[in-house]
Amino acid sequence: MLYYLFTQDHASLITFIGVVISFILTFILIMTLKSKLPTDIGRAFAVNALAAKGKPRGAGIIFVCVVCLLMLIFMPFSIENLIYAALLLLAMLSGFLDDASRAPWGELKKGLIDLLISFLIAFTFVMYNGSDLSLLIINQTVTLPAWLYILAGTVLVWGSVNVTNCTDGVDGLSSTLSIISLSGFAFTMVFLGKSEFLPAVLIFAAAIAAYLLFNASPSILLMGDAGSRSIGVFFALCAMKTGAPLIYIPLCLVFIIDGGLGLLKVALLRFLKIKILTNTRTPIHDHMRKNKLWSDTHTVIRFAVIHLLIVFITLYLLFCPM
Repeated sequence: MLYYLFTQDHASLITFIGVVISFILTFILIMTLKSKLPTDIGRAFAVNALAAKGKPRGAGIIFVCVVCLLMLIFMPFSIENLIYAALLLLAMLSGFLDDASRAPWGELKKGLIDLLISFLIAFTFVMYNGSDLSLLIINQTVTLPAWLYILAGTVLVWGSVNVTNCTDGVDGLSSTLSIISLSGFAFTMVFLGKSEFLPAVLIFAAAIAAYLLFNASPSILLMGDAGSRSIGVFFALCAMKTGAPLIYIPLCLVFIIDGGLGLLKVALLRFLKIKILTNTRTPIHDHMRKNKLWSDTHTVIRFAVIHLLIVFITLYLLFCPM
């Protein structure tokens, strides 16, 4: 809303102020409220689960609320952005209630909630932006039937929620990778001239950076499903907002490999009785820690370096003249 107090010439200044406030406000609120958060009860079968047990969990409720509030303050007000903020809060709240529950919610319950949110995100996007899809590799734009874009968008959001959630298992890993992915989305929006959603991306990145100060190894609190599920929703939304939703694949490739392979492994075994990766622990970060004896710090740094290289190469190949 502050956007309307300044001219377009000050848009960059408004965004900068929003980013700074996002970082500072998230930091202060986490410092103040971390003792009020539910505590982790330990995840079954997770590597080093006992190390997380007892830590405050569900910090996503803090930084997601900050992001949603600042989105409405530092971006042009629109019903579309209001809906996105409400759905981000809904994703956060469903995750937080699961974080706070003594008995974890079942897969069906969480899956249906994620599916509903995913559909509403995709539906809202198509209603306000249409169903054009840019194919960056061949530099062409195609227009999909609205129903097909909504279906594909729903799958994109739902998949993003789940692979991001699976990656959140090592101190500092998910938040570090998230900042890299958001930076990639930000550059893509600038290169493609799709900057209307850029302030939200930078505000979210700043909030996660403030959270990372508390979550870097050895962490003193965890984002929980309240954070990881919301970040997954936001990634998919960013991809659609670039106008080239397939950019999600390279900009979130480490998330897809780390969390997605486990989902694929379980789905094939459960529904088709097909076994894959029998000697590989999933998520992949658990395999590297348990089987390859990587420390948490090595895992985060190596995954982050790989992710940064993939994002950098993607942006270079797509947008730098050859």
